[in-house]
Amino acid sequence: MLDRRPSHDDLVDHLVRSTALQRGEAARVVLDVLAYFDETTEEFVRRRHRELQSGGAVNAEIFERIAAELPHRAVAPPELSLRQLRRVVYG
Repeated sequence: MLDRRPSHDDLVDHLVRSTALQRGEAARVVLDVLAYFDETTEEFVRRRHRELQSGGAVNAEIFERIAAELPHRAVAPPELSLRQLRRVVYG
């Protein structure tokens, strides 16, 4: 069976040339970055909510901060209201 995952060898090669990373480390970095940006808006909102809550922030701060962060994602989602953000977390 053919592997249909895109190859990122050129990016891995670039990281090896431009950093102190070894090839295996560079490949892991690329995969980690791709996984980070593959996250859906809902997954991002839930993850950030958990992270900020575990850091002691309260919901009022958390949802304001998430709303401010969303437009800066690699592919910015449509603007979500604070109510919509709460619904993502709590259903």
